[in-house]
Amino acid sequence: MERLLVIAVSASIGTGFYYWFSRAINKKHMQDYIFSHLWLLHPNAICYWRTAMALTGFVLYFFIGYQSFAIFIFTFAAILDGVDGVVARKCNLGSRWGEWLDPMCDKLTYLPPLIGFSYAGIISTKLILILAVIEIIGQFFARRILTMLKSSGAANNFGKIKAIICFGLVIFCALLEKNHHIIDIGDEVLIACIILASASIIFKFIPNRLYADILSTLNFFCGITSLVLTHNRYFAWAIIIIIAGQLFDLFDGRMAEKHGGTKYGPYLDDIADFVSFGLAPAYVILKSGGTMAWLFGLIFIIGVAFRLIRFVAVDKKRTDLPDGIFNGLPSPAGALIVLGAALVAPPYMLWVIAAISVGLMVSHIRFAHFGRVILKQIPKPIFFLTSSTIIVIISFVLKTKNAQMFGYLILCSVVIYMFVGRKWPLQTQ
Repeated sequence: MERLLVIAVSASIGTGFYYWFSRAINKKHMQDYIFSHLWLLHPNAICYWRTAMALTGFVLYFFIGYQSFAIFIFTFAAILDGVDGVVARKCNLGSRWGEWLDPMCDKLTYLPPLIGFSYAGIISTKLILILAVIEIIGQFFARRILTMLKSSGAANNFGKIKAIICFGLVIFCALLEKNHHIIDIGDEVLIACIILASASIIFKFIPNRLYADILSTLNFFCGITSLVLTHNRYFAWAIIIIIAGQLFDLFDGRMAEKHGGTKYGPYLDDIADFVSFGLAPAYVILKSGGTMAWLFGLIFIIGVAFRLIRFVAVDKKRTDLPDGIFNGLPSPAGALIVLGAALVAPPYMLWVIAAISVGLMVSHIRFAHFGRVILKQIPKPIFFLTSSTIIVIISFVLKTKNAQMFGYLILCSVVIYMFVGRKWPLQTQ
């Protein structure tokens, strides 16, 4: 309990400092102060300071025994990772050296304590070694090649989310060391970090204009994989794969807007959406059993097909529909309703919920696009933190194998989206 209190106090103080600084830096006198103290407050200087703090905390925790003080120092060093980015953006102090230095300092902040905890038996030494090798390849070899190709080596979203999760994992390991009754999800979270670190490297070498098509292709294969898993009655895994496909679908449109795409992109996106959010959930309905399962599965497929065709043929051409506003519930949200219900409801209730989902999709009730409208209103730090939290929650579900809890979490997320997604269309009416 004492360890938890130390972590809570440290996180509260660090978060309060970040909130104060992110507001204060908008004022001219604070920016003037930064420019007059660049030796202390330049983004690169902050990187040096936070790395020194983290390494000091590492020594205090593992070698001297001042563990509570070490947790406070590390937590504050992790918070400073967001501060250097704020200074770089607000004061226009970004640089090529900073692009290399920032992720390097991240690694020097979280890898030493993670290695320490692996040797203490808290987390897998093998997984930490794999993560460390990937991080070294990304930091030194991949960035060297990117420099030769005159491409940016700046951290992408995969890398930023991975860093936040790694910071949190260090704190979790410190908590777990003194509270063995806590469910240990360290290795599952480590696997997620390895996947994100690998994706961060791979996507640096892919031309930007191909991002959208790659994400749509990944969404498509998620749908196919989910069909196979559902056939073998691995419902929870099938649903997790569909949610992964939804994450890919969330960003393919934004990537197309930002970086462009190929002429086949829109067709690929529609096919992927139909497979992942139409066929796959309908097959879950069918395999869930019951004499009428085939009928409601068919109704759901027809509903999604109608929703997608109406969107392409009609809604995209409408001038009275504001940009980023859907006519009817988006098919990914409709699929989530069915998938969540499949984990918690008996067959007859699943049929009713599937019919309600279809009704909402084919209706004319307006909902805001989550990626293009709602996400744009969320500050980047909150977005990265939320993404990290979702990954950790999925890791917890995989560890505990609590399918019902997973189902309720899915349904709650849809209800929250439907409530928030109605806010913007009502404002435009």
